[in-house]
Amino acid sequence: MTTTKPCPALQSRIAAFAGRVNKLATKVPPRRARFATDAELELPDLYTPLDAPHTQADEHDGSSAYLLGLGLPGEFPFTRGVQPNMYRGRLWTMRQYAGFGSAADSNRRYHYLLQRGQTGLSVAFDLPTQMGRDPDHELSHGEVGRVGVSIASLADMRVLLAGLPLDQITTSMTINATATTLLALYVAVADEQGVSRKLLGGTVQNDILKEYMARGTYIYPPRPSLRLITDLFSFCHAELPQWNTISISGYHIREAGCDAVQEVAFTLADGIAYVEAALAVGLKVDEFAPRLSFFFNGHNNLIEEVAKFRAARRLWARIMRERFSAKDDKSLMLRFHCQTAGSMLTAQQPLCNVVRNTVQALGAILGGCQSLHVNSYDEALALPSEPSALLALRTQQVLAHESGVADLVDPLGGSYAVESLTDQIEARAQDYIRRIDELGGMVAAIEQRYPQREIERRAYEYQRQVESKQRIVVGVNDFVMKEPPVRGLHHLDPQAEADRVSEVRALRAARDQQQTHESLRALAEKASQPAASDRNLTCAIVAAVKAQATVGEIADTLRTVFGEYLG
Repeated sequence: MTTTKPCPALQSRIAAFAGRVNKLATKVPPRRARFATDAELELPDLYTPLDAPHTQADEHDGSSAYLLGLGLPGEFPFTRGVQPNMYRGRLWTMRQYAGFGSAADSNRRYHYLLQRGQTGLSVAFDLPTQMGRDPDHELSHGEVGRVGVSIASLADMRVLLAGLPLDQITTSMTINATATTLLALYVAVADEQGVSRKLLGGTVQNDILKEYMARGTYIYPPRPSLRLITDLFSFCHAELPQWNTISISGYHIREAGCDAVQEVAFTLADGIAYVEAALAVGLKVDEFAPRLSFFFNGHNNLIEEVAKFRAARRLWARIMRERFSAKDDKSLMLRFHCQTAGSMLTAQQPLCNVVRNTVQALGAILGGCQSLHVNSYDEALALPSEPSALLALRTQQVLAHESGVADLVDPLGGSYAVESLTDQIEARAQDYIRRIDELGGMVAAIEQRYPQREIERRAYEYQRQVESKQRIVVGVNDFVMKEPPVRGLHHLDPQAEADRVSEVRALRAARDQQQTHESLRALAEKASQPAASDRNLTCAIVAAVKAQATVGEIADTLRTVFGEYLG
């Protein structure tokens, strides 16, 4: 780290200030014995230039410390943002996450949000779809359409996207184990509509490694799962040049209980594993790296969160340049979507969630996100109602158009506190990444349960702090009050699951069975052979969905070849 030359006068003033603080503490004791961020980074009484050397110009050429440590917006190491003008040029994409019930139900919600100013789609899928089970599978019972939309076939995807201009909007799909199949369905609908694949824009989450450590919606073992991912990289490089082929997700790791440092470290370690897997099958780094994207959690500790995003950007830029010799600036840019923290929403006094969401969204914007989802205040109780979903969107719009934060590029850049915390988060995240490298990389670390244990440790420590009131959660362990039941919650139609079962069975009965079975046989044959350009599984899955194979049938075909991962 570049450091500044100590200034005796400043050091003397700081020492005198510390004396005054200590003297005052005898009269007005501090509220807590210790002040620290959520990641246990110690907070001093005062931040000064000595805590943030990168904010200072080098006395010899006036720039080296600043440019090496921070750089300018849109320039390596991208600490201050990936675009020179950030939101002065274009606001972040307001991408509200939505999906429930049937494809028709969700399609109506998408039109509702787009008509009210949303600028991108974000599709939530139900658990059966995520796990590769059709609605009529016995394990799907009770879960169809519950936490997202139920999609089993090309017919469903047609309904989900009806009336949506696929060449004018971008679509994010939160799906992992079955990511290739859902993107294949999206591509098949675009082909039917005559929309060029080269015009399709969006993101498929496709991050399976975080499922093994934090979320659990995996199907196949890690190594064949990585083959599906790298095949999708190759397919999109050739066919969908504007599509983000993966959204490397720290969001769910944070939801599982990790802290901000771990979120950065484990997310970037996952990213390293994906880059290594792609290089191992012969892809060139600058062919696929520009389409990598990231997904982070927006948490409550505002200043720490801003520092977290900036540290992640700088660390990723250095990893890509120094470790992987990437040359294209776009390969070095960490572009990220942010969602406010679902785990911080409370069922008690749910209107307080409006305030939490606003603080979290503000942190993401001050930290330079490329797209943002704000949770609805009633999500701790039910799926978002239309009024709460609208309020969440309006929260983004007020921040964008009324707060003034979008008019400044990196508004908190140069803050001694932000720069110091940025340095600390980066350094501690690097320590974690070194440990993961020593274990053999992220796949090996997951197999040894290293990140899982670290997440569990921090989650336990957090819960102990809440229970002991070291950490106050308004309405939960303090400021508690008796409340009437919340009205106007969203309710799913209990008939919806039975309708979905009937629909998928009717589809199977009406299709050309020979064509479907032949497409699945071809998929199994390619999957049983080593990866190669002429055995790209994405191409085979696109052919299968066009032959009316269902999500469950495609997943079952791959289960027979790859096996299932039992954890």
